[in-house]
Amino acid sequence: MRITRVLAASVVSAAAVASLGVTAPAAVARDGMGANPSNIVALPAVIARGGQMTVTVDGCPSGGTMTSAAFPQANLTPINGANQTAKGTATINENARPGTYDITVNCSGRTLTRPAAFTVIGGVRGGLGGSTTTGATPTDMAIGGGLVAAALVGGGLFWMRRRAERRV
Repeated sequence: MRITRVLAASVVSAAAVASLGVTAPAAVARDGMGANPSNIVALPAVIARGGQMTVTVDGCPSGGTMTSAAFPQANLTPINGANQTAKGTATINENARPGTYDITVNCSGRTLTRPAAFTVIGGVRGGLGGSTTTGATPTDMAIGGGLVAAALVGGGLFWMRRRAERRV
């Protein structure tokens, strides 16, 4: 009977030690000591100037900051329910040049850079139909004039032919 009690007590104490061993790393991670940023994901990966982009980072339990040459510094906030993942939103500068850009993340003093994380494309000129000039060019006028002349000649030949068929 004594052996059973000793065995039961040792099992209970082993369970307590095991649960302490499992919760200790989680406590360290909440304090930011266990931050190890990895897997930087920028969506959308191709974006126009002035657009908003969402960045997620794994291994960043306390949040942090993100920077790039294409946008000002933005905050990363922890995602509730996600295992040590943080998320942030950045707005691409209106004057950002088209090309690929890196993102650098800082989580609790640890930094990680993802090269070529996203691509900025040139913005569109809305309302202008993509045109940057006004009016018709001399080439446009020549092509239009040629088409009108061809239509007149073709119409005249058709009319003359129809007129000749009626006389026969």
